[in-house]
Amino acid sequence: MNSGPNFSGEAKIHYATPDYMIMEPGAYVLCAVTGERIPVDQLKYWSEDLQEAYCTGEASWSRWKETNLKDSA
Repeated sequence: MNSGPNFSGEAKIHYATPDYMIMEPGAYVLCAVTGERIPVDQLKYWSEDLQEAYCTGEASWSRWKETNLKDSA
């Protein structure tokens, strides 16, 4: 019986620049735009300001436009 940490669920991460810190280990994080699971070892896109992860550069750009251009219209 394994009583160690569970690495199969969602990780809790503090996003910073240029890296991030894993606060609670897990196998994945959720994309803030699509809800898609992103394996932690494949995480490449995130926002330090919003503390969110993104599955692709396009998802990151979509969120940036949503949060930064909404007052410009």
